[in-house]
Amino acid sequence: MATATSQPAASTTSGHRISPSVVLAKIAIYVILSIWAVIVIFPMLWAVMTSFKTDQEIFFSPWALPATPVLDNFARAWTTARIGEYFINTLIIVIPALFLTLLLSAMAAYVLARFEFRGRGFITNLFLVGMIFPLFLALVPLYFVTQKLGLFDTYHGLILVYVAFSLSFTTFFLINFFKTLPRELGEAALIDGANQYDIFFRVYLPLAKPGLITMGIFNFLGQWNQYILPNTLMITNETGNTHYVLSQGLYYLQAKQFYGSDWSGLFAAVTIVMIPTLVVYLIFNDRIEKGMTAGAVKG
Repeated sequence: MATATSQPAASTTSGHRISPSVVLAKIAIYVILSIWAVIVIFPMLWAVMTSFKTDQEIFFSPWALPATPVLDNFARAWTTARIGEYFINTLIIVIPALFLTLLLSAMAAYVLARFEFRGRGFITNLFLVGMIFPLFLALVPLYFVTQKLGLFDTYHGLILVYVAFSLSFTTFFLINFFKTLPRELGEAALIDGANQYDIFFRVYLPLAKPGLITMGIFNFLGQWNQYILPNTLMITNETGNTHYVLSQGLYYLQAKQFYGSDWSGLFAAVTIVMIPTLVVYLIFNDRIEKGMTAGAVKG
């Protein structure tokens, strides 16, 4: 009898019984996330599907699959609509801007995280203020400053502006990330005769790779889809919009639809613009969570 009476007690204490409220909460969370996933994914899938249709199919059977995929839509969007030219312009601007943003932010974050000096807290707070500074307040000053410096309607001018507006968030995030890295590694390298440049570039920068990848993804998505800054600093000129980026090119192409009827080309252009961001996110999506988790812990 003693064994029979003790068995239920053991199963009660060691068993994993989940309350109905917890089960209902999890079900509600999964339902909400599923609905949100459908809301986000369905428009993208519909746009990709529509990019393979003719204009007649878009208007008369918008929800049906294309009868025959029309690949000419992409060729027409790339050449006639000049999306290919805008694509190259965007790469010319985003790649250097992304590289400079990560390099300068990592250097600033390393110094602010590892060295004690007067004014360190003030400089850190300046980066925090830069994160909350509204972009719209800077558009008019930027317009006149870039004109005065000869940077208006130039690739390098927009690159510098992208870097300036990306530094605050990237540096503030990497400060906390560098604080999580062990100081003993730098001290050991210093004893072995390494200088501060060697310690940063050979020791800490490789260890900061998860944080750099995370910030690289966020900055790439933001700079790739940026519209306000290029629309302010890149103008229509007599050479035919040669400096337009993809966001401007898409808006220009959409505006032309009021006078034309190449909607299939427009959807093909939208698909072309979406592909790089989707590829980057699908490849590095697991790194985002790891980098954000590591950077959220302060040393």
